[in-house]
Amino acid sequence: MGDRIRQGVHPSVVFQLDLWHDGVDWVRMLSDITLNVSPHDRRFMNPFISSRSQWSFFALLLNLAWLFLSAGSVASGAESAPNVIVIMADDLGYGDVGCYGSAQLDTPNIDRLASEGLRFTNGYCSASTCTPTRYSFLTGTYAFRKANTGIAPPNSPALIAAGTPTIASLMKQAGYATAVIGKWHLGLGEPGQGPQWNDELKPGPLEIGFDHCFLLPTTNDRVPQVYVQDHRVLNLDPNDPLWVGDKKPSPDHPTGISHRDELKMDWSHGHNATIHNGISRIGFYTGGHAARFRDEDLADRWVSESKRWISDHQEQPFFLFFAAHDIHVPRIVHERFQGKSGLGPRGDAIVELDWCVGELMQTVKNHNMEKNTMIVFCSDNGPVLDDGYQDDAIEKLGDHDPNGPYTGGKYSVFEGGTRTPFITWWPGTIQPGVSDKLVCTIDLAASCAAMVSVELPDDAVLDSVNVSDALLGSPAATGRQSLVQQDNGRSGNYGYRRGKWKLLRSERGKQKNVRLRLVDDQVPKYQLFDLSVDPGETNNVIAEYPQIADELKRELAEEIGTAETR
Repeated sequence: MGDRIRQGVHPSVVFQLDLWHDGVDWVRMLSDITLNVSPHDRRFMNPFISSRSQWSFFALLLNLAWLFLSAGSVASGAESAPNVIVIMADDLGYGDVGCYGSAQLDTPNIDRLASEGLRFTNGYCSASTCTPTRYSFLTGTYAFRKANTGIAPPNSPALIAAGTPTIASLMKQAGYATAVIGKWHLGLGEPGQGPQWNDELKPGPLEIGFDHCFLLPTTNDRVPQVYVQDHRVLNLDPNDPLWVGDKKPSPDHPTGISHRDELKMDWSHGHNATIHNGISRIGFYTGGHAARFRDEDLADRWVSESKRWISDHQEQPFFLFFAAHDIHVPRIVHERFQGKSGLGPRGDAIVELDWCVGELMQTVKNHNMEKNTMIVFCSDNGPVLDDGYQDDAIEKLGDHDPNGPYTGGKYSVFEGGTRTPFITWWPGTIQPGVSDKLVCTIDLAASCAAMVSVELPDDAVLDSVNVSDALLGSPAATGRQSLVQQDNGRSGNYGYRRGKWKLLRSERGKQKNVRLRLVDDQVPKYQLFDLSVDPGETNNVIAEYPQIADELKRELAEEIGTAETR
């Protein structure tokens, strides 16, 4: 349903950022207003206000006061819509960085991003696993609305169909150069075929709005360990073709089971198939030896490719999705970061991630672009400790609490699974501070489209809310009013937040990783929490507030397309 509507009208009104030079140009302002309301949402509004021109006029009247209050603070000094860099960490928890309360880990660059920008205390991703969050971030539509959007296997076809409107295509429509560099994990190739590793890998990012991609095609605990540049595996020797499968290719194929004593990082569960670089993975592959990378070099390569691409596109507006692999398993960082955190490989990966953030910030400053570049820092889901390898993540945790004050982490729909670090930075436009507004990675599509004056399509970007005023720190900002949180695919586990209330639905009566341990905890099918007094979700108040619970059950059922209200 329409969080675009439920949150109020003014965040859906888009203004050219240069309207406020030398006073208010009302004629130009009226011509530039665009209200992004889809038919999906419009049916919940007044049926007598039907046309876009009527919507625009209606929105103008309701938001006149807000315009006068926020125009100076939000648009002051903004000569044009900014470059946008989205840095998405992998498996980073709310409490994993200094600015969110960690006293055990040193993250000076992320902390500087927060001190110079806006740190959100109610920033979310839409799912507690990577593939559905990335799908929702790019498409602006909840992943549970589409089948097969759970964690993608190595040979997954493209999960986002060619031509689907995405944040990248919307920015490209506004004249932006667009690129994704880093972890993809959204599949490649046609449905029913999947990636053709020795041929063109399409459809993929270039078919949904990106001009350029330099990818880890799956995730690094899944095969194959190769780079994909645009439509091809980089450096692939045609005389050594790449094969990827889910069954052992030959009886003597070395795996983490048969050659366990040769591993430099042992597996704990599930990650015991093909060995590369002394680490066994999920899935099997052979060939492609000239194309294979070394795990230790991933972060350096992402950074160097990003620096080059930014330098090459500094004369035009650009959108860069920097999809870090840190701190996902296997946590094999560059030698210069090994042992630096004192918390083992997981902590070292956070140090490496922090270095990546610093390098990107410095690149922007080196090109004198900080006054017209917005950086968004976020994570694809909450933390996990032992996620398949024996890397001392539990043993060396000490007093560090990866999910901060929250319960749960990756794979769960407790707050720790989806409430993560979320920071916006744009010197001279975003005033430093802390915001409690509710924002989500799924909202970046509508928000960035608003900032560059691109209208959302009626039949796509269905769940993205324009919260650009919140991202920019407007005092009139409201943020979104409600949010659906999912774990993976269509398991039936959902969280639903509206205001201070959080309904938690566990279809099977189980949740994984509730205590940052990969075991199933027995939980009631429905729980209700008042986050204003119980952010850790420890006191189920569903018996005390049955009417609130029933309202949230109905709203959640409507959102996920079911009629269940029990």
